[in-house]
Amino acid sequence: MSLLLELFITFFKIGLFTIGGGYAMIPLIQQEVVSRGWIDLPLLTDFIGISESTPGPFAVNIATFIGSTSYGLMGALLATIGVVLPSFIIILVIAKYFHQFKDNFYVKKTMRVLRPATLGLVASAVYLIFSASFIHVDYMADSFNIIGAVILAVLFFIRFKFKRIHPVAIIGISAGLGVLLFSLLP
Repeated sequence: MSLLLELFITFFKIGLFTIGGGYAMIPLIQQEVVSRGWIDLPLLTDFIGISESTPGPFAVNIATFIGSTSYGLMGALLATIGVVLPSFIIILVIAKYFHQFKDNFYVKKTMRVLRPATLGLVASAVYLIFSASFIHVDYMADSFNIIGAVILAVLFFIRFKFKRIHPVAIIGISAGLGVLLFSLLP
């Protein structure tokens, strides 16, 4: 099988089996993409941060970044189409039949069951990002990232002290602290 076809099918599966949005797909992306050696875990965590910082849906951004890094422009195109296509097809089907099934007992029960599964996937993504950001298993011998912990503590303090601070200001403060602390300390 062609590597580009494998990339398309992989992101099609990720798009098909992800319920709950972008964060819920992070464990699937980690399992599929890192295990194939297309990117490593530190680069995946960088892509997660970049995908959240750039405009557009998280799934499209991360698929584009991974596809581009792995196989260039064609990889970016196929990964993006692969991750979007399942949702597009499912939404078309749902739009056509929604009014017939919206009050169906089984549909309501299925939606209720999917909520905890989504929460579990998002919790797994939080764990992945936290462990990759603060406990550098891959590139330092299980050391704890003190600088990252300080930045996180300062951000929590600022966020809870000044409740009306704009999210863009939080991003700017964290970027400034990161540049300052990582450039001053080894």
